[in-house]
Amino acid sequence: MRFALLFDLDGTLADTEALHLKAFETVFGRPIDLDYFNAHISGQSNERIMAHAFPGRSVDEHVVLSDRKESLYRSFVGPLDPTPGLPELLRWASRHALPCAVVTNAPRANATLVLAALGLSDRFDCVIAGDEVGRSKPHPEPYLTALDALGSQASNAVAFEDSLSGLRAAVAAGLPTFGMLTSLREADLLREGAVQAIDDFRDGRLWDWLERRVPPIKPARFDR
Repeated sequence: MRFALLFDLDGTLADTEALHLKAFETVFGRPIDLDYFNAHISGQSNERIMAHAFPGRSVDEHVVLSDRKESLYRSFVGPLDPTPGLPELLRWASRHALPCAVVTNAPRANATLVLAALGLSDRFDCVIAGDEVGRSKPHPEPYLTALDALGSQASNAVAFEDSLSGLRAAVAAGLPTFGMLTSLREADLLREGAVQAIDDFRDGRLWDWLERRVPPIKPARFDR
C-alpha cells in the first residue's frame, strides 16, 4: 500500500483566506475580525457558519446566503500562487508514485476553480468536496472517504490542514497531520493534535518526517 498525501484546500494549497473574508463580510454586512473568523468560519461548513451568524433565519435562508457567499468568492478568485514548497512536494510525490487527494469543506465548484487557478486541475487522484459528503469537517467522514478512494490507510498517510475544524477531522480519522500556520498559532495547532506546525511546505521538519516513511528511489540498475 503506497503512502498517501491528503491536503486541505483553502489556506493550505493557497492562501485564499482574504478572498473568503471579503465575501463573508459582504454577506454579513459588517467587518469580521480574525478571532471570529478562526472560531466560527475557518474550516467550517456553510451550514454551521450561517446558522451561527444568522440564528433567527430559516434553513432555506441560510442556503441562499451560502450560495451568495460562494458566488461572490468565486468572482474574486484570479490567478493564485501555491503555498511555498507545494510544487516541490507534489513533484516529490510524483517521483515516488504517491497518491494525493484534496479534502475540503468547500463545494465542488470552488475546488475546481481554485485548482485551475493554481494550475493543478489534473494533479490530484481525487477531490472530496464538502457538498458531496454526508458530514463535513470537523467530522472525519471527508478524510475517511478520501482514504477509501485512494485505497490507503490512515497509518500510511499524512494530512495537511490550516484550520482547527479540519485538523480535528484529520486527527479523528487517525491521520498524522501537519498544521499550517496560515492564520492560527502554533500552540493551538499542537493542542489539537498536529504532529508539527509549519509555515509552508519548505519546512525541513516535514521533509525529515516524510523521508523516514517513504523509502528513497533507488537508481536504475543496468546490467552489461
